[in-house]
Amino acid sequence: MRYIILFALIFILTPQFTHAQTDVVSGKRYGRLVIRNAIVVNGNGTPARGPFDIVLENNLIAALVPLDPVAIKNGSANRPDGDAEIDATGKYVLPGLINAHAHVQDSRGGIPQPLDYELSLWLACGITTIRDVGSDVGKTLKLAEESNKGEVAAPRILVYARYSSRPMPKNTDEAREKVRELKAKGVDGLKLFGLDRDIMEAVLDEAHKLDLGIAHHAGVEETNAWDDIHFGTTSIEHWYGIPDAALEEGVQQFPASYNYNNEVDRFRYAGRLWREADHERLMQVLDAMIESGVAWVPTMDIYEASRDLQRAQTQPWFEDYLHPTLEKYFRPDPANHGSYFLGWTSEDEVYWKENYRIWMDTLREFEKRGGVIGVGDDAGFIYQMYGFGLIRELELHQEAGFHPIKVIQHVTGNNAQILRMADRIGRIRAGYLADLIVVNGNPLEDLKLLYPTGVSRIVDGREVKTGGVEWTIKDGIPYHGPTMLAKVKEIVARDRAAGKAAAP
Repeated sequence: MRYIILFALIFILTPQFTHAQTDVVSGKRYGRLVIRNAIVVNGNGTPARGPFDIVLENNLIAALVPLDPVAIKNGSANRPDGDAEIDATGKYVLPGLINAHAHVQDSRGGIPQPLDYELSLWLACGITTIRDVGSDVGKTLKLAEESNKGEVAAPRILVYARYSSRPMPKNTDEAREKVRELKAKGVDGLKLFGLDRDIMEAVLDEAHKLDLGIAHHAGVEETNAWDDIHFGTTSIEHWYGIPDAALEEGVQQFPASYNYNNEVDRFRYAGRLWREADHERLMQVLDAMIESGVAWVPTMDIYEASRDLQRAQTQPWFEDYLHPTLEKYFRPDPANHGSYFLGWTSEDEVYWKENYRIWMDTLREFEKRGGVIGVGDDAGFIYQMYGFGLIRELELHQEAGFHPIKVIQHVTGNNAQILRMADRIGRIRAGYLADLIVVNGNPLEDLKLLYPTGVSRIVDGREVKTGGVEWTIKDGIPYHGPTMLAKVKEIVARDRAAGKAAAP
């Protein structure tokens, strides 16, 4: 009992350490930054521990110093000093969140959109690393370099160049040459889309020789998860190709009028696919994926409008933070990918709700059997905003049946593994890159605390606002979450007032 009382005193006792600057400047790297009194949720699937003093030196985690309440009380504690400090008393510290399926977008539907808008949202939501899958290679490589140098307030960016059938390489030699060209440009990997089987095999073979990662978005095409298994894909995106590989007749029961390029058709019948997969065959597919090391990044958030359109269209953060360009892009319009909700019916939503149930059951089974699940949001499409979409994805992982500790592992340690950076990011550990977030409250109790808008609680009969990521630290540079969110609000208000992306 005496020890418990002393442990509690840590939060009220005067700290015994050299005075340091406490007003940390957002966007400034310090030679030695200390996070005081942190409760740590690591990215390895273990419970919270703490408190610790976490010492950051330049862009690395230098030490985690466990705090002894007895030593603090008697004045013998040897606590590290620093050039600046963040008081994390009552807060939780996590590895920086990683978005394994993101898109750097400076326009939507041909209308310019400020890049600062997206970058600031990511940082406000605690995202320190993204894997960009298929954006403009030249622009994204330049942005990635600027981020690495600390010249722009942005997450770390891994560039996976789009490699698709537009145009399809004429032969396997041409396919291999294109891989070599992209490698020479400096990309980290490839995002495959719509390739014929022989081309896909050649691309992956060449990519493996050049140490490039592979993300595969399999449309309704001749390849499916079995090809990912045989050819060595790093991760399957969304879920395309997995139930397809378990169809008894090898093809979904499409109506004669089905046209893949009609997105209402495409997404309507995607919502009917999981129920057609044979369970025994599906388990064989999962086991083979696990055996060959194919990970799965499901992006459940991006399809949620298909099961509940009204919810998707009325998200509370749209009022202050939805950029007018993105708002226009989200409106149903056959010209915009993912804006397919013309004639969307209650029956479509019913089918999609069942689709989610089977999909989530399959995800849970995949992890139980040893599979690696990652987290990405695919935001910028289908009513999902940058950053907010990733937090919603975490909630959907919990809905699928995963413990919040595992959910945090999915978005940190697992994603680091998928990005082939597990020796540098995804955990709070000495020697790792200084990518961390400081959260107001315990996200294991409520993942909604990670939303930058926070949550409301009733305390002593009064409404109290809490939650949000207070600090996002990327490469040792602290970014103040509320400041980044305020910047987003200013951008949105400015561009709305200027009439940008006005309604047609």
